[in-house]
Amino acid sequence: MKPALAGVLGVVSLAIVIELAVQAGWVSSLVVARPSALPAAFMRLWSEGFVAGPVGITLAQAFTATGAAAALGIPWGYWLWRKPVLGEAYTPWIGAAFAAPTVLLFPLFLVLFGRGYATTVFVGFIAAVIPIVLKTREAFLGVPKVLLDVGRSFRLSGAALLRRVAFPAAVPGIFTGLRLGLIYALVNIIGMEFLIDFGGLGRIVSEMYFRFEIPGMYVAILLIVLVSWTFLAALSRLETWLRPR
Repeated sequence: MKPALAGVLGVVSLAIVIELAVQAGWVSSLVVARPSALPAAFMRLWSEGFVAGPVGITLAQAFTATGAAAALGIPWGYWLWRKPVLGEAYTPWIGAAFAAPTVLLFPLFLVLFGRGYATTVFVGFIAAVIPIVLKTREAFLGVPKVLLDVGRSFRLSGAALLRRVAFPAAVPGIFTGLRLGLIYALVNIIGMEFLIDFGGLGRIVSEMYFRFEIPGMYVAILLIVLVSWTFLAALSRLETWLRPR
């Protein structure tokens, strides 16, 4: 409970500092909302239908993008590990592609997919698949050779060796890639929703911003944090189930 308590105390302390700074006029309320104004803003957003629906939309898009990225990225990373020549040849190129700001290509995606969920999900997928590929390959490279040798000494087949030895040992690294992929997918999906004014929470942030409802904008941002925390908690549970501690 100590880490959780320390986190709560830190958030409360930060909220108090922000509240005092805004009330004293050190920070403009047009830039930072007072924490005490957020509950009323949340109820207003809820009454206007700007909470449950947008949260569900963003959750669904992030889940779809990350799931598709995992379905492609994990086998791809495994293949790069199984074929060291391919891994050494293509990993630098994949890493370089990771630095490309794909969200800036949104006009092209709008032409290809239209102004809809296909565009936002595709942008999230592109952002998520690269870290999943890289961390999956890194995870399998980190499996101790002695574990693989012990598995071979028991005459395990290639599939059994992967299922019983290599994959369980690589699970922590793979889930690191999934967490990174989820974060990047969510960031890019929210960014696309903001840019094209379509979708879930990113659209709400955009609308609150253009309506100069600063407390409502910060409520939407906090909901984005809540969505991210929900996904990360679910991934932690799944990792524990696949590889009990």
